[in-house]
Amino acid sequence: MSTQPPRAAPARRPTVVVVDDHELFRAGVRGELQAACDVVGEAGDVASGVATVLAATPDVVLLDVHLPGGGAVEVLRGLKAAGSRSRVLALSVSDAAEDVVAVIRAGATGYVTKTIRAADLVDAILRTDEGEPVFGPRLATFVLRAFAEGPPADDPDDLDALTPREREVLHHLARGYAYKQIALRMEISPRTVESHVGSVLRKLQLTSRHEVSHWAAQRGLLE
Repeated sequence: MSTQPPRAAPARRPTVVVVDDHELFRAGVRGELQAACDVVGEAGDVASGVATVLAATPDVVLLDVHLPGGGAVEVLRGLKAAGSRSRVLALSVSDAAEDVVAVIRAGATGYVTKTIRAADLVDAILRTDEGEPVFGPRLATFVLRAFAEGPPADDPDDLDALTPREREVLHHLARGYAYKQIALRMEISPRTVESHVGSVLRKLQLTSRHEVSHWAAQRGLLE
């Protein structure tokens, strides 16, 4: 979290939409936020997340990274395409660099993990409402490093660089299969799948499985 002291009580209560696929988690967050924020909507997947945010027009969207239907990146793309002005704070169990960088590149204002204390989460939402980027120290390092290296290539369209095995992994990954499911389908170990995924991301200059899905869909590879 930011090292700055907590903010004084805000002059107004920011409105929040919580997008997370675990109902019990959403209920817990709602309870923790009720003293300082107004939760005006919630959703559990990409499509309903975009629709709920556009209907409720909250100040802040509290957005899980891994969601049914494509993940946080797809939610952010949908909101951007619709001209949403809501600020987005990613909240995830993941502290992987590829997740953090992908979500921030897609337009999130900040990123915190689900290990965050309730009081710090409220503070992070208030800071996000004011347009302030909020990251844990380690997560901020990922973002600074990624942006110092510059944006990803505009058109990493080089399937020829992939081996036949990597293309098969790409095919399954783009359709949303988990590593264990891909391993079963290809009759290889999950660790080998993970190695192939790393090669696919590196060769195509992508940062997450969600970018892989979008990349593949744009090129008609899911048809």
